[in-house]
Amino acid sequence: MDSLLLRKDVQDFINTSLQGNFSKIALTKNPFPDIKWNDILNQIASKSKAKDKLPTWFSHQCIIYPSKISIEQTSSEIAAKYKASIISGVTLIDLTGGFGIDDYYFAQQFNKVAHCELNAELSEIVNHNYHILNQRNIECYQGDSLEILKELNQQWSWIYVDPSRRSDVKGKVFMLKDCLPNVPNLLETYFNYSNNILIKTAPILDITSGLSELSFVKKIHIVAIENEVKELLWEIENNYDGDVEINAVSITKEKIAVYSVNLSEIQTETNAEYSEPMQYLYEPNAAMMKTGAFDDIATHFNLKKLQQHSHLYTSETEIEFPGRKFAVKKIFHFDKTEMKKNLEGKKCNITVRNFPISVEEIRKKWKIKDGGNLYCFFTTNLNNEKIVVLCEKI
Repeated sequence: MDSLLLRKDVQDFINTSLQGNFSKIALTKNPFPDIKWNDILNQIASKSKAKDKLPTWFSHQCIIYPSKISIEQTSSEIAAKYKASIISGVTLIDLTGGFGIDDYYFAQQFNKVAHCELNAELSEIVNHNYHILNQRNIECYQGDSLEILKELNQQWSWIYVDPSRRSDVKGKVFMLKDCLPNVPNLLETYFNYSNNILIKTAPILDITSGLSELSFVKKIHIVAIENEVKELLWEIENNYDGDVEINAVSITKEKIAVYSVNLSEIQTETNAEYSEPMQYLYEPNAAMMKTGAFDDIATHFNLKKLQQHSHLYTSETEIEFPGRKFAVKKIFHFDKTEMKKNLEGKKCNITVRNFPISVEEIRKKWKIKDGGNLYCFFTTNLNNEKIVVLCEKI
């Protein structure tokens, strides 16, 4: 970490540059010859990225930022706040500390937090920032986290780990064993130091796959922000042998909605009822979709499904629902005559569910523009017929 970046004139320049055109600034002459121009440019780019994602850091003077890629990969404050709300205790050790956003919020729930980071410069940056933020109950350790865990040799209330995928692993299949640290292999070692482990994984990880690799999973949290799944959180308790609770967490500016279901309920055949679209149509949020609990959603909310694989729900009366709600205006079969009459050349928002044609193909063929107040669902009904449901969003 270059301490010259903290100089007032340099900080003033960085803050002023946030309002300018970054590409043009990058081509200008470095006004501070004693500091690497790339280091200054990195501060400008990274701080710009932090404005909405990390408002606490952005609002404080003399915060030092790592690379722009590190900012893009780190947890948002919104996600970190939720993460910290689900666990608490006396001590926590973070084996993959990174930029330290999660630990800042864990420190509100624990008496002591240990931040472990292999990258020496990043560890120094994080330690500096915690002092700026006046967060005094976090201790930064630089080095291999497994060695640090063994050297400290104490019992922790929780171990937290956010494994990263190894760069030499190719292909689309995402397995925890292909990450660093290799958590499935290290679980037994971790249990020597804590009975409770919280693992963060990327949303691409399949839940069934994760359960096959991990032992003693107690809870899984699927965290979506503004209807985009950002991360999966796995609570593990040593020797736990009960049902796995799955929480679909949808965080928006307005509220946090949580839909909970047990794994056994997803795996058990349920008697979901089917119906043609009625007065109201419901589309589950992204976190709920990730659970795979498509029949349970119907029974839980007393709704009917349009078809086994369509994952759209309907009712005659409006209900509260953690997802998008629509008032149904018209239903017609998907054919040339009906499309010409109802949609050709118009403006609407299109969603396809269990339908053989993509949104792009539909728009191109029928000259449909994006946007407006009309919402169209192209889907399959209980008689396996291709239908279009025209709606207005509630």
